[in-house]
Amino acid sequence: MKKSALRLVSTSLLALAVGFQAPLARAELVTTPDAATHNAEDTERAKVLQFLEQANVKERLQAMGVDGLAASERVAALDQQEIHALAQRIDSMPAGGAISTMEWILIVLIAILVVVAL
Repeated sequence: MKKSALRLVSTSLLALAVGFQAPLARAELVTTPDAATHNAEDTERAKVLQFLEQANVKERLQAMGVDGLAASERVAALDQQEIHALAQRIDSMPAGGAISTMEWILIVLIAILVVVAL
């Protein structure tokens, strides 16, 4: 009787120890410049993708034989420096109106990047 009670208590303690084991957690430090750079890259990538979604840009890309989906995939594959350069060119363009020379240059640049990637 005493032996079975001891066995029951030890089994219960073992079950509790295994059942209440804390899940593993992982944490690491992220520096502020790393976090800011990553956030800025996402913002610039979204800006370039939003530019590609404009109707006149889509029309021009299709006229050049570049699919809008392929252009979006290529933009997603660009590195940080390329995205930053494209975003700066978009920022320097005048707002509204007809397609300017800068927009043409940007469209041709994106078309070249897509053709090179294929």
